[in-house]
Amino acid sequence: MGITNPKQAKDAPKNFTFDYSYWSHTSEEDPTFASQWQVYKDIGEEMLLHAFEGYNVCIFAYGQTGAGKSYTMMGKQETGHQGIIPQLCKDLFARVNENKCPNLSCSVEVSYMEIYCERVRDLLNPKSRGNLRVREHPIMGPYVEDLSKLAVTSFEDIADLMDCGNKARTVAATNMNETSSRSHAVFTIVFTQHRHDELTDLDTEKVSKISLVDLAGSERADSSGAKGMRLKEGANINKSLTTLGKVISALAEMQSNKKKKSEFIPYRDSVLTWLLKENLGGNSRTAMIAALSPADINYEETLSTLRYADRAKQIRCNAVINEDPNARLIRELKEEVARLRDLLSAQGLSATTFVGSKPEDPGGGSSLPPSPFAPMAELPLALNGESEPYSCVEDEIICTEEAMERLQETEKIIAELNETWEEKLRKTEAIRMDREALLAEMGVALREDGGTVGVFSPKKTPHLVNLNEDPLMSECLLYHIKDGVTRVGQVNVDIKLTGQFIKEQHCLFRSSTMESGEVVVTLEPCEGAETYVNGKQVTDALVLRSGNRIVMGKNHVFRFNHPEQARMERERNPPTKVRSPTHSQLENCCHLKSVLPIEGKLNGLPFVSQPLKKGFACIEAERTSESLQAT
Repeated sequence: MGITNPKQAKDAPKNFTFDYSYWSHTSEEDPTFASQWQVYKDIGEEMLLHAFEGYNVCIFAYGQTGAGKSYTMMGKQETGHQGIIPQLCKDLFARVNENKCPNLSCSVEVSYMEIYCERVRDLLNPKSRGNLRVREHPIMGPYVEDLSKLAVTSFEDIADLMDCGNKARTVAATNMNETSSRSHAVFTIVFTQHRHDELTDLDTEKVSKISLVDLAGSERADSSGAKGMRLKEGANINKSLTTLGKVISALAEMQSNKKKKSEFIPYRDSVLTWLLKENLGGNSRTAMIAALSPADINYEETLSTLRYADRAKQIRCNAVINEDPNARLIRELKEEVARLRDLLSAQGLSATTFVGSKPEDPGGGSSLPPSPFAPMAELPLALNGESEPYSCVEDEIICTEEAMERLQETEKIIAELNETWEEKLRKTEAIRMDREALLAEMGVALREDGGTVGVFSPKKTPHLVNLNEDPLMSECLLYHIKDGVTRVGQVNVDIKLTGQFIKEQHCLFRSSTMESGEVVVTLEPCEGAETYVNGKQVTDALVLRSGNRIVMGKNHVFRFNHPEQARMERERNPPTKVRSPTHSQLENCCHLKSVLPIEGKLNGLPFVSQPLKKGFACIEAERTSESLQAT
C-alpha cells in the first residue's frame, strides 16, 4: 500500500508491504469494503488454530485515537459488527463442542484487566478496588498478582464477563472520539486441552495463552482538545506507546544484527511492555493490527502508524508448543520453595512458621509427588525454548524479608496451579454472586439470567435522590454517599453538578461510623457556596437526618435518604395502634331526631347527616379518629 502527503502532492508516495490490507470506511455496498467477519477469518481464525496446536498467541491493535481499534477488537453487540474477541471466543467453544473424542477434554479460563495511567485494574472482580501489583517470577515471567482468573463453560459466560468488563473500562469523550479508550485493555484466555494417552496410560496437557490487546490510541493534545485529567491520561498513554515503540525497535534491531541478548530491551520502562514481554519477543505467535484514519489531516499520525507496524513486522518470535507446563512448573516451584526454606533455616528461621504447608511437602500441594532435587545442569528449559543458567539465582544474596516474601509468593502460585476445575468453577460462581450483590446494593435488580430488571433505592447505603416539580422527573437520579468523604461540585469531585451557582468545590458529605455501629452523615458546605437544608441556609457542618431536603445553588434539589437510620428510628419509636371509632360511639356523639339530611358544622367542622332507620345521623366529618374518640 502507498501513502501520499496531501500538502506535497509532487513527492513520491511512500510504500509499505503487509500481510493484509482492508478498507472499512464505506458501506457494505462498496466492493472493496472489508467486514468484521472478513478480518476475523484472515487473522483471528489462524490464531485460534495455533492455540489449538498448543502455541501462545497474541493479537494487539495499534493506531491513533478514533481510528477503530476498539471496534476491530471488541466491536458492537449487533449482528455483523462483532469484533475479533467475541468472534474468536464463539468459534473457540464451537470447535470445543464439536470434539467427539472421549480421551480429550478442554477447559477455558479468562481474565480481563486494564492499564490506566500505568496502574493495573481488574475489570472482572467487583471487590478489586485498588491497583494490582505487577511482579516477575524467575520461572513464570511477568504476571499480575491477585488478578482474577475465572472458569467459563460456554460462550454466553464469556460474553457476560466481557460485557461487565467493558462497562467497567475507563472511557471519555475527546474532540476526536466520543468514546475514546483512556486505558489499554488486555483480555486473556487460558485454553487447556487434557488428553489421556491409552498406549502409555499417561495424561498430558497443552496450555495455550491467548492475549487479545486493545491499546489506547496515540493522540496529540492540540487535535484531541485534551485538558486537565484528559491531558494527563493522554500523556501516560503516549508514554507507554513510546516505550512499546522502543521495545519493538530494539527487537527489530536485534533481529537485523543477529545479536542475541547483547541489546538492552527496555521492557520494564512501562507496565504494558512488561506484561507483553513474552508476546513481543518470546514464546508467542503475535499479530499486530494497525488501524488508520483516511482523513488527510491525519497524514502524520497515519504515516507514524505505518512505520510502527513496519518495524514490528521485522520481529521474529520463538514460539514453541506448550506441552504439559503445569507439572513442570509445579516441580520447579517446589524446588524453589525447598531452596528458600533451606536459606531461611540457615539464617535461623523455622520454615514451619508458614501456614498451609509441611516441611516434607515444600509446595503445600498434593497434586504431584515431591521430586528429588535435580542438578543444575539438568534444569528444564526456559519458556522461550532456550536453556538459561539457573545458577545466577543461587548466587543472589537474598535477605530474610525478600526470602520470606518470595516463599509466600511461590506458595500462592502453587496453590493456584493445584486448584481443581470444580474449585475454579465455584470461585467463578462466588465472584458472580458478589457482583450481583454489589449491583443489588447499588440499586440494580437482576434476573436469574443476569439481565437487568430495574433500578431501585439501596437498602443500606445513604444516598441522595433528585426532586423536581415534574413528578415524572423526580427520583430519576441517585447519588451514593460513600464511606469517608464524598465531594460535590464541578471540578475533581465525586458528584458533579453544573450551573451558575454551583462552585468548583461546593460542599462535601462526610460519612463516619460511630462506636454503636450507626453511620452518621454530615454536610459541610464550602466557603461561599449556597446550600440549604429544609429551607434554611447552612454555613457550618450539619448532621443530616433521613428525609431532609437539600438545595444546592438555586436549581439542584435533593432528598437525603438513610435506610439504616430510618430503620433504627422505627425500632426505637414503634408506631402506636389507633382504634377506629365504633358505630355506637358515633351515635352517642351526635343523636339527632331528624330523619332528613342535615348540613351544618360541628365544633367548627363541616358535616352532612344521612337518614337512618332509627332516626340517627351518620356524620361524615373532616376529623381524625383521635378527635372523634375525645368527643
